[in-house]
Amino acid sequence: MARSIYSVKQINAYIKNMFTQDYLLGSVSVRGEVSNCKYHSSGHIYFTLKDKGSVLQAVMFAGMRGGLSFTLKEGQQVVVTGNVDVYERDGKYQLYAKRIVRDGTGSLYEQFEALKRELEERGLFAREYKQPIPRYIRTLGIVTADTGAAVRDIIDIAGRRNPHVRLILYPARVQGEGAADSIAAGLEALERLGVDCIIVGRGGGSIEDLWAFNEEKTAQAVFDCSVPVISAVGHETDYTITDFAADLRAPTPSAAAELAVYEYRTFLADLEERKRRMAEAMRRLIDGRKQVLETKALRLRQFRPDHVIAVKRQALDQYEDGLRNLMRKKLDECGHRLALLAQRLEGCSPLHKITGGYAFVTREDGNRLASVSQTRPGERLSLHLHDGLVKAEVLECAADADERKDNGRESEY
Repeated sequence: MARSIYSVKQINAYIKNMFTQDYLLGSVSVRGEVSNCKYHSSGHIYFTLKDKGSVLQAVMFAGMRGGLSFTLKEGQQVVVTGNVDVYERDGKYQLYAKRIVRDGTGSLYEQFEALKRELEERGLFAREYKQPIPRYIRTLGIVTADTGAAVRDIIDIAGRRNPHVRLILYPARVQGEGAADSIAAGLEALERLGVDCIIVGRGGGSIEDLWAFNEEKTAQAVFDCSVPVISAVGHETDYTITDFAADLRAPTPSAAAELAVYEYRTFLADLEERKRRMAEAMRRLIDGRKQVLETKALRLRQFRPDHVIAVKRQALDQYEDGLRNLMRKKLDECGHRLALLAQRLEGCSPLHKITGGYAFVTREDGNRLASVSQTRPGERLSLHLHDGLVKAEVLECAADADERKDNGRESEY
């Protein structure tokens, strides 16, 4: 007797029908702790309910969100009411939630809140201790697992944005026992290497998977690091204590790479823009200075230094001509006066008189003979004529009658 052979779809449909006929699974309330909570862009909420013994996949469709009065988060202790059914395509069963209410706080969430409050009171989250992320870095440190999507995303995005930035990976344990010690050691090692910025984080996961980033040792190491630290843990909705202690939180590792590494093409474009603006500013400055110089040149041309010099030269020429004329006139006047004086002097000149038939008489001692009384008979005299010299001897001295009369009057007195 041949057995019947069924398709996978038929088996899944049969199991689904069994779930549908089960009265208990049609409306059931389940208590557990929320884990792996994800808000989908469609509006659906996917999560896992767990307790110490087991886990149960669950989903709340967007149309049922009215049955949720708070934001569902990791670690919350809740009671979910709905039905358990089979998802035929994947062949798995899950709890389809219609209503979710809080049922106290999960133990991990309680630890998270307690440590967060303690560290906040100690000042580890204070804004005044936050370091600015350098705008332009040369070396980027990465503390994460050497396998997984996080490190690949960081390397890909950093390489695409700026291939000149050096990446140094510290392969740390990011989950399980010893993960916090490994992360802290990675921060210290990269700090000693002198990197410009550090990204610490990992990909998404449950609150248990991310717990290494909720430990005090990790938060303290991030706070103590002298290098600016960017925390990039999990997905956008995941928050850890490391996020609050870091200098900057990135929603994802990819976003952290974008925040840490400046885009080289944008940098070059910005450089070109600055060059253009600087050239434009220089052009405006030069044009302004040129306009000022042209205005001053116009004012300078009004004074015409070369013209002033030419005028001064012309005036000097005129003064020179005037001076020459005055000197010539003065010389003419002096020459005319000199001629007159020369004529008068010539009239008084013995030579002039000699030419008229007179002689210039001197005694033997060379003194001029001006009177008869100055000589005596026998004295030798020199007679200077216009054409020579005559030596003579005095034979007789006789004064004129008038001279004798004058001498007689003088004697009467």
